[in-house]
Amino acid sequence: MSDKTEIPMTLTARITLHPSLHIADIDRRIYGSFIEQLGRAVYGGIYDPGHPTAGPDGFRQDVLDLVKAIDVPVVRYPGGNFVSGYNWEDGIGPREARPRRLDLAWRTIETNQVGVNEFAAWCRQAATAPMLAVNLGTAGVDSARRLVEYCNFPGGSYWSDLRKSHGAPDPHNVRLWCLGNEMDGPWQIGGKTAEEYGRLACETAKVMKWVDPTIELVACGSSGIRMPTFGAWEQTVLEHTYEHVDYVSLHTYYGNRDGHTLHFLALTLEMDQFIRTVAGICDLVQAKKHSQKQVNLSFDEWNVWFHSNAADQQIAPWSIAPPQLEDLYTMEDALVVGCMLITLLRHADRVKVACLAQLVNVIAPIMTVTGGGSWRQTIYYPYLHAAQFGRGAALNLNITSPVYDDTMFGPVPYLEAVATHDAASGTLVVFAVNRSLDQSLQLEGDARHFAGYHVVEHITLNHADLKAVNTLDSQPVAPRSGGDAALAPDGHLTASLPPASWNVIRLESLKK
Repeated sequence: MSDKTEIPMTLTARITLHPSLHIADIDRRIYGSFIEQLGRAVYGGIYDPGHPTAGPDGFRQDVLDLVKAIDVPVVRYPGGNFVSGYNWEDGIGPREARPRRLDLAWRTIETNQVGVNEFAAWCRQAATAPMLAVNLGTAGVDSARRLVEYCNFPGGSYWSDLRKSHGAPDPHNVRLWCLGNEMDGPWQIGGKTAEEYGRLACETAKVMKWVDPTIELVACGSSGIRMPTFGAWEQTVLEHTYEHVDYVSLHTYYGNRDGHTLHFLALTLEMDQFIRTVAGICDLVQAKKHSQKQVNLSFDEWNVWFHSNAADQQIAPWSIAPPQLEDLYTMEDALVVGCMLITLLRHADRVKVACLAQLVNVIAPIMTVTGGGSWRQTIYYPYLHAAQFGRGAALNLNITSPVYDDTMFGPVPYLEAVATHDAASGTLVVFAVNRSLDQSLQLEGDARHFAGYHVVEHITLNHADLKAVNTLDSQPVAPRSGGDAALAPDGHLTASLPPASWNVIRLESLKK
């Protein structure tokens, strides 16, 4: 496979901006993220009591500032593979009495200095909401219903009063819960067949909702589209759980392991297929059950992940908070993350929750030095822009684009794009990636049906070196304003998208 393809002298793509091309209103939780008790995500990441910016509760203010800038709506916790061997009761009560445990998922020592109450307190400071996972590997129904009672019941019961005695007088009101994690995976502690998991998830869901009928539940889908049981797993699990759950999960990670950037940039076509297939299975089960209810999707793990694989193999087991899964992201990784965000938005009709995995240090947009500085990785910026500006409704663009050939996917469009329209605020935003590595892409848009709008900003993220990374001392990959997008009085939108670039074209109504 080669990244050199025959391309015309000028690349031109066309889009149509029209309110009738409405896909769905965007659930803000599509911009969620993930913190696992893994590596330095918690210890040295969000929690670092000796840090100069740490408050009395040990949380790093510099990290909180970077998280709040994104406006992350929900953060999944505490796993991930970790949760399948986790006893949540180890992380409550006086810190000095909390046990140290072997974490078999990542072969480390878990000190339990941060648990559910601390995480809920961090979420309040970060202006986000917790999305908690329950252990369906080594635990089950009883542990899950106790945790819901501990977190959400106001008081007057054993577990809610215990929470109050631990310094949390008000309930945490956790609305969103995961029924385990990747239970089809042979790597998972207590992994299960679809039948085994489906029955356990059904009974756990029933009891959790008996404790708090207002919660929403996510059943485990396949750990990835390439799992041998993919499809059959979803159908079996949903046949057991359909009337008790609200979402089914999807997970995917991509990496440029063979060095073919054009193929790497095309991998989000598989993500698109993944979403369509799982949505179809949900609808199949709905039809079989003659149900009036629609189960939607929670894409609660997605990112680029491959840079740290070799280094992780060298980490000695049973240390505390080692530097695991610390990918340093490149410019081309930021393009793939941008394409993944666009794919999620194009499926806003079914994807209602999504979590960039993860948030700090562990395959993350935010990196820190324990006790030291912090910085934004390349992938921080597409995530920031989508969360900041991708409001209202997602719009299909009826894209016409030149293509290149890929051995796996066939024709791949150079333009990957979606728009969002917030009628209440009078904003219209186009998110676009130019996949061409060496040519600008001329964007031509018909925006006649957005009369009275004008371009307020064209942000670009690109770099001549696709392998460029940001570090604590140098951040060469950063967005710039000043792109050439323009909207003519007749509604003709034009923009030049630089080679291998992420673009945000922001328009506003003059009537704002």
